Amino acid sequence: MTQRIVDHPILGSIEEKEQVSFTFNEKEYYGMNGEPIAAALLANGVRTLRHHEEKATPRGIYCNIGHCFECRVTVDGKQGVRSCLTPLQEGMVIESGGTLPTPVKDWSAKNE
Repeated sequence: MTQRIVDHPILGSIEEKEQVSFTFNEKEYYGMNGEPIAAALLANGVRTLRHHEEKATPRGIYCNIGHCFECRVTVDGKQGVRSCLTPLQEGMVIESGGTLPTPVKDWSAKNE
């Protein structure tokens, strides 16, 4: 079931586009060809796009214009893809990011 606004009172009706299938975290979804991945996921009720690398707190769409990097996902094996800027295509395999080891060196620890 899609949660897409198809007739906006100010913006009008959206154009009918080709529907494509894609997977997100091994579950199949449908979206409109060429729309941002983030929009397709949002229309399908997906709010959590990834989890913070260190704290594992959920992250989703924040700025939606490519500035904040909160919407990073892995697309067809490529990590760090901003879903708000990446057009959806048929058959894409999209995965959220999990908790990773911290990339920052702990400078408070004594170097041996």
